[in-house]
Amino acid sequence: MTATLRIAEGHSPAPKSEVGHSVQVKDLDLQFGAVKVLNDLNLDIGEGEFLVLLGPSGCGKSTLLNCIAGLLEPTDGQIWIKGQNVTWKEPNERGIGMVFQSYALYPQMTVEGNLSFGLKNARMPKDEIRRRVARAAEILQIEPLLQRKPGALSGGQRQRVAIGRALVRDVDVFLFDEPLSNLDAKLRADLRVEIKRLHQQLRNTMIYVTHDQVEAMTLADRIAIMKGGVIMQLGTPDEIYNRPQSLYVADFIGSPSMNFITGHLEGGTFKAGGMSGGVVLPMEGYRFATPQVGDRPAVIGIRPEHVITGELVASAPVTHEVTVELVEPMGSDTLVWAQVAGERFRIRMDGQARVAPGDRLPIGIDPSRASLFDKKTEDRL
Repeated sequence: MTATLRIAEGHSPAPKSEVGHSVQVKDLDLQFGAVKVLNDLNLDIGEGEFLVLLGPSGCGKSTLLNCIAGLLEPTDGQIWIKGQNVTWKEPNERGIGMVFQSYALYPQMTVEGNLSFGLKNARMPKDEIRRRVARAAEILQIEPLLQRKPGALSGGQRQRVAIGRALVRDVDVFLFDEPLSNLDAKLRADLRVEIKRLHQQLRNTMIYVTHDQVEAMTLADRIAIMKGGVIMQLGTPDEIYNRPQSLYVADFIGSPSMNFITGHLEGGTFKAGGMSGGVVLPMEGYRFATPQVGDRPAVIGIRPEHVITGELVASAPVTHEVTVELVEPMGSDTLVWAQVAGERFRIRMDGQARVAPGDRLPIGIDPSRASLFDKKTEDRL
């Protein structure tokens, strides 16, 4: 069943897009039958901004991108691009270029033919087509490949051509739908750098869908983390990483993920576990999200890389000792597994750290770098 567009009788258009906004999503709903995929979603994307839509499969990120592209009609709400209401316009009337997960190249055509095909269909003058193809090939460093066919290209080269096909349209907004997910790890890393360089060179607005948090953190000016068709948090990579607004966001961002300890907030002190193996963390240095937070069940989150080890432990605000259960050498880092207050606890140490299962390891914790959440609502305290 496809989504249908519902226009309320007498519905007046939204005011013109504010200056500085390239794309605006206003009160967007989308339903497939009884299933609501996007729920009252609002999003303002600045001129020249690189925004990443991040979340697990089924969270609605690709659906939102397809609504912006015009490939899906929303059930309600509006989409504005460059100050124009494009909610009911065709994709080719929106001033966008889209790059999909699949390369979708014509196998019988050369790279040059793939890049110029859409322009030829639009009856663009030949000189202008040549100029645009040459410019895209130069930017993407695929000039030596112009006379090859897709079958003779690597995966990374094919994705460059797919990006080039959007680039030749000379549009204001680029949409990327998980463009690197079909590539191996090294190619993903290489092409991720190329996309970032492309954005720095062009300064076009880019909206990028991914489930890969590394892509999101390295590419984005801002990240919108989605769950169940809503945006859980919108912020810079630094804000998302250091001040996650919910337990969901805190758990989703970070590799390895954040350590969580369940306990109680009592008189400004977090307490978990008993006298043996428990922790007591005075929260004087912690920046609470709201003033006068009362006593309540709470969950504290501590990132593995924020756990203090070695010579600096003695000067840490809180010290503790754990028994090493598992060691994962990772080259530049060593990941140590232990338990704190009866819960799994990971510690990121230097790659040259000498530690083995069974060792007693002193650690330090700085509560000011932690994240505290209400156990019931899962919101940041």
